[in-house]
Amino acid sequence: MTQHMKFGIGRPMRRKEDPAFITGHGRYLADTVPADAARAVMVRSQHAHADFTIHNADEVRGMPGVLAVLTAQDTAHLNPMPSINAPANHDGSPITIPEFRVLPESRVRFVGDTVAVVVAETEAQARDGAEALFVDYKALDVAANMPSATADGAPVIHDHAPGNIAFDFHSGDREGAAQALDGAAQVAEIELVNNRVVTNFMETRGAIGSIEEDTGRYVLEASSQGVHLLLNVIAGVIFDLPKERFRIITPDVGGGFGTKYFCYREYSLVLIAAEKTGRKVAWIADRSDHFLADYHGRDHISKARMGFDEKGRIVALDVDTLANIGGYISQLGAFVPTNGSAMISGVYRIPNIGLRVRGVYTNCVPCDAYRGAGRPEAAYLIERLIDKAARDMGLDPATLRKRNYIPPSAMPHDTKIGRVYDSGEFKALHDKAFEMADVNGFRARLREAKKRGKLRGIGHALYIEACSGGGEERARLTLGEDGVLTIRIGTQSNGQGHHTAYAQLASQALGISPDAVRVIQGDTDEVKFGAGTGGSRSIPVGGTAVKAGGDKLAEQIRKIASEKLEADAADVELFENGARVVGTDQSVSFGDIAKAAPEPLDLTEGRTPEAPTFPNGMHVVEVEVDPETGVTEIVKYTVLDDFGDVVNPMMLEGQIHGGIAQGMGQALLERTVYDESGQLITASLQDYCLPRADDLCDIVFDTRNVPCKTNPLGLKGAGEAGAIGASPSVINAVVDALHREYGITHIDMPATPMAVWNAIQAARAAQG
Repeated sequence: MTQHMKFGIGRPMRRKEDPAFITGHGRYLADTVPADAARAVMVRSQHAHADFTIHNADEVRGMPGVLAVLTAQDTAHLNPMPSINAPANHDGSPITIPEFRVLPESRVRFVGDTVAVVVAETEAQARDGAEALFVDYKALDVAANMPSATADGAPVIHDHAPGNIAFDFHSGDREGAAQALDGAAQVAEIELVNNRVVTNFMETRGAIGSIEEDTGRYVLEASSQGVHLLLNVIAGVIFDLPKERFRIITPDVGGGFGTKYFCYREYSLVLIAAEKTGRKVAWIADRSDHFLADYHGRDHISKARMGFDEKGRIVALDVDTLANIGGYISQLGAFVPTNGSAMISGVYRIPNIGLRVRGVYTNCVPCDAYRGAGRPEAAYLIERLIDKAARDMGLDPATLRKRNYIPPSAMPHDTKIGRVYDSGEFKALHDKAFEMADVNGFRARLREAKKRGKLRGIGHALYIEACSGGGEERARLTLGEDGVLTIRIGTQSNGQGHHTAYAQLASQALGISPDAVRVIQGDTDEVKFGAGTGGSRSIPVGGTAVKAGGDKLAEQIRKIASEKLEADAADVELFENGARVVGTDQSVSFGDIAKAAPEPLDLTEGRTPEAPTFPNGMHVVEVEVDPETGVTEIVKYTVLDDFGDVVNPMMLEGQIHGGIAQGMGQALLERTVYDESGQLITASLQDYCLPRADDLCDIVFDTRNVPCKTNPLGLKGAGEAGAIGASPSVINAVVDALHREYGITHIDMPATPMAVWNAIQAARAAQG
């Protein structure tokens, strides 16, 4: 038997990691750069589309302090950066992936495309060298957005892709959906933009490359979401060398959000630079590097039609999406918009679904995964469309939703586009969320706001997402003679609190104090396998492996303890300091148990999910809009989620708060703007608005959990959920406020003060 009430699953334990972080003892990548390391600066294209020639590389190599200038010749032996998990076109033909070289030979395709690297003794000398490098550009015509890229006569960005269409993916039954729409009693339509966003984690990316003196191995230190993610691409694809030739290290990470999941060109470049100079070479991105070179997120234009019968039940859905791929197809650039679109049906019974997603090349930074990775785009579309449909039909959006929710009796539910939901009680979730949000009291709050000259609106969205699926994760558990349990696992904390959650799961199995649990991540020498952190997998997949391994280790420990205590194993319980005989003071410490073991207490347990988990939840938002300035204020926010079961309620709530802030930021503030020449004119925090604390009100959060039937612990992923539900609920609230006064039925994200003010002026003009 095991005691776990104090530290185990479900306890709101404070994070073990935080004392180090809040006292300045965290070790982020920039903190680890040796004083004598050489510094690298990337030379980035100032043009969005151009042919180029570098004229004076040898001259720059002779400048004070300059150690090397790398150009395409220095990386010609490397393979292109890969695009993986790319789907087929609708006719079954494979997608053609254009070469995305570590350094391009003669053509750039977006502002920020890297053309060379200057390495010097100091960063200042490297910057001097970069500024002195003469890159002769011959500008080409530019397609800086999807409308211009798909227009007749648009400049061709890749020769293999006429019309700049990277792929044409279909799913569901498009013909059946079209027929059902033709016969529908009523059809609602919407065209909307899911705006491009720039991640802006607190810690920018960076990389330190060196050559191990004794072995000649390449050593890469990088701020990432998993060392094996980088190892698999760098060793297995780009360098095409055995993995044993590389060591990858990731220290503390200050935010990832999907953007640090990928193997960027700088990682290979610092290794080549180290090889050529014989020095440790460091590159730490500045904020401009982040805006111009880190992959962006979202950026879709979608048209959708939803058909209803006479009773307001959905009969069909047809969606046609253009997804901005950017100048190249990045690592998951084709996978994200197509895989994410499988969630387009949301929480509704829809018998006929047709889906088309076309990737479009533009002269912009490539787009890839950003918190939610395609699922927020799907949730935003379906939740905005059903709100608009309700208004078109003269119904309350809540009423229309309730008519179409998938009932619990229909579980498991096949969506007909590649997902099978195992659980969910959507109407009950809806009702409880409305009660928490005091929706019945909204009318009084509306009248009070009107007296103050404000337009008050209420909006809601019930999202569902697929996460915590994919391949195997493994956890290695070792109980040492010092009584410390060491967990080695290939996920990578980016601030989520892995060390705390894994310690709680170990405590659940072993009764051990979390203070006696050590977690090792971020070193391929220490951790031999890993799938990294992404898709809300770490706790539902990695944590399940920890718990299963802990259960097996507990049996071994109990057996050894029973021999030491001369008791039956069934009478031995584990507690925070070791094992004891139930009802007595006879005990033995974990350290002594390890010392008595005939062989090391060391085992590895894996977990391969048989299916994704499907967290879901209702966000209810109230806003007030100032009609004279267009400023929108969030004044009430309620969220009720179903996460199956909860390891740490305190950390979970923090995850939801952070996700809501990001989703709200996309909805109201974050505007990524390219001009017609392909210049990113919102390329700094002076021009790109991030959410601040005073942009949000207090958030009322709770859970109504239905255990996941495909996860051994009943867990559903939670890391991306807040960002998925926030954007549609916020925009639905804004539209509600504007519709009540001006009849406005749609506004695109971001609903900035200017965008809202312009919509009001246009409506006033139309009203005469």
